[in-house]
Amino acid sequence: MQHTFLHIDMDAFYASIEQSLNPSLKNRPVLVGGASERGVVSAASYEARRFGVHSAMPLFEARRKCPQAVIVPVRMPLYRDFSAKIMNVLEDFSPLIEKISIDEAFMDISGTEKLWGPRERVARIIKERIRSKTSLSCSVGIAPLKFLAKIASDMQKPDGLTIIRENEVDEVIRLIPLGEVPGVGDKMKSSLRNMGLRFLGDLKGFSERDLVNRFGIFGRRLYLYSRGIDRSVVKPNVERKSVSSEDTFSRDTSDQAVIRRQLLIQSETVGQRLRNSSLVGRTITLKLKTSDFRVITRNTRLARPTDCSHLIYSTGCSLLEKMDPLPSLRLIGIGVSQLLHADLLNEQMSLFSEKRPGEERWRGVERAMDRVREKFGDEAIRLGSTRTAKAAGKIDSGEEKENHLP
Repeated sequence: MQHTFLHIDMDAFYASIEQSLNPSLKNRPVLVGGASERGVVSAASYEARRFGVHSAMPLFEARRKCPQAVIVPVRMPLYRDFSAKIMNVLEDFSPLIEKISIDEAFMDISGTEKLWGPRERVARIIKERIRSKTSLSCSVGIAPLKFLAKIASDMQKPDGLTIIRENEVDEVIRLIPLGEVPGVGDKMKSSLRNMGLRFLGDLKGFSERDLVNRFGIFGRRLYLYSRGIDRSVVKPNVERKSVSSEDTFSRDTSDQAVIRRQLLIQSETVGQRLRNSSLVGRTITLKLKTSDFRVITRNTRLARPTDCSHLIYSTGCSLLEKMDPLPSLRLIGIGVSQLLHADLLNEQMSLFSEKRPGEERWRGVERAMDRVREKFGDEAIRLGSTRTAKAAGKIDSGEEKENHLP
């Protein structure tokens, strides 16, 4: 069966939302990011990109490149609401939807021609409906291979529509720059360039063994891509692998009180997201970035999965205590992985399972707090020490993009 894949990618998603809600930001360079110079750019409007600004760039560098930029804070709950509206639009056209991040998704519309007509018409209707529901533009790539659909969506941004037809695949592959192939990072791109390779089609001169020896498992994917082979399919309802939160301090610190306050804020955030998604997790991971940019991770596996913020926090503190001496930190984060649905856990629990009364009491308190936040907003109720940390402005939130990976 010949597949028809669509890749829908929103244009400068966070920044475009801010511009759509605030008319004074229209046609102005807008940066979405943290409040201090230590933060990073989470999103840049196309007006800002003309100055060489891009996501993940430190804010101080972005300010230097584009001093007239307007900087607005990250508002993840707002962006998630917009994302949900967009995904609702896509669900009208196909049950085969794979959300791969908050602002992009794959679709397989094979066999829907009788219902919606030709693929180009489907793409245009989707673009129009997304604009009608959100006032935002998106770029769409259409191709018979999944990886080519993703590449195509980036060819005519913003507000683009690019179709790669079956008889065009070989010629397109011959001219695709290797840096645009999904999965090819800067390091691999540099290695390929040192081999004198610039385009995906250049890899046809190498055997599968050659590429696997040089680049490991990904070498096989490059071998197949260069020959127009991609057996991957759209995987609907992809489960989340982890839930995490991390922040950059406004100044490097080794102050235990400051670090633990921030860890408590993050543990509350992670626990609330788990409970809202009816998920529990067994592995807790502490992430630290030192002043010299070294990344340190420590993790532990719980006897029983949890969504309890207090347990996440206490476990994170235990992992922190093992760092002796504690280095000066630039960033801290906490995450929970090995997830499963809470209902499934309850079904698996027996009457003789280990009980944790303290945890159950905390979970009761936290669920009550969740209900208050749902009604009155996230800042309506906080534990005392987290309020202190927020008020003191000790941290600078960076990008918080949610990824849904296969």
